[in-house]
Amino acid sequence: MHWFLLAIAILFETIGTAALKASHGFTRLGPSALSLGAYAVAFWFLALVLKVVPVGVAYAIWSGAGICLIAVIAALFFGQRLDLPAVLGMALIVVGILVINLFSNAAPH
Repeated sequence: MHWFLLAIAILFETIGTAALKASHGFTRLGPSALSLGAYAVAFWFLALVLKVVPVGVAYAIWSGAGICLIAVIAALFFGQRLDLPAVLGMALIVVGILVINLFSNAAPH
């Protein structure tokens, strides 16, 4: 259940970040409100996860997955392109998340 809650936190964090970009520095009300609300939901779910998952593990997964997802969103919706080193770096982040989840005793299974 805690991994599902972490996935929700990651989803809302990426929504908040995409809306933050769309807010143009908090000059547009709709995206600004969406950003603040999404971040509030993301932190609430992350706080629930931290009752079970160690903070270092949860934050590594939350931030790493968020980086990769927002890069995809930025490419799809904001026309931002990634070069090969950026893609390889994000692939290493994904591999790191998998290693933590599959092999680490620090992550609850």
